[in-house]
Amino acid sequence: MVIAVLTISDRCSQGLMTDTAGPAVVTLLRKYWPEAEIETSLLADNEDAISAELNRLSCRGDALVLTVGGTGLGPRDRTPEATRRVIDREAPGLAEAMRSRGAAANPYAWLARGAAGLKDRTLIVNLPGSKRGAEQSLASIVDLLQHGLQVAAGSQTHP
Repeated sequence: MVIAVLTISDRCSQGLMTDTAGPAVVTLLRKYWPEAEIETSLLADNEDAISAELNRLSCRGDALVLTVGGTGLGPRDRTPEATRRVIDREAPGLAEAMRSRGAAANPYAWLARGAAGLKDRTLIVNLPGSKRGAEQSLASIVDLLQHGLQVAAGSQTHP
């Protein structure tokens, strides 16, 4: 299984800041999917570039693509819009679960605009850009992801 982690950040892509959230997500993924091939990349907050990369990864057949960052209210935060341009079917419950569980620890989680959905058999999920937010969001949906990936691949039916 191939999993891609795509960090979206102007400052990190320009070398002005070190990406801590993307590596933290990779660490969690290795815990839950030790056999997976995990690839990482870094992009600026550019909607067209994000959409193009999401398309490339899904056409390649990656099982899971996690974006990290670009989900807030800032003027350049366009990751959800780029994701919606690519996906065929939304999976809104994943984003709702992340916001709901995240808000229990941090009420600002309600401001996250992340989206989730399928492009063919690739599940794409937007995580927040902060290390803590990304870790908590991923941890809150990992069981859902494990089951959802099996169903999306056609190897398991709904319980």
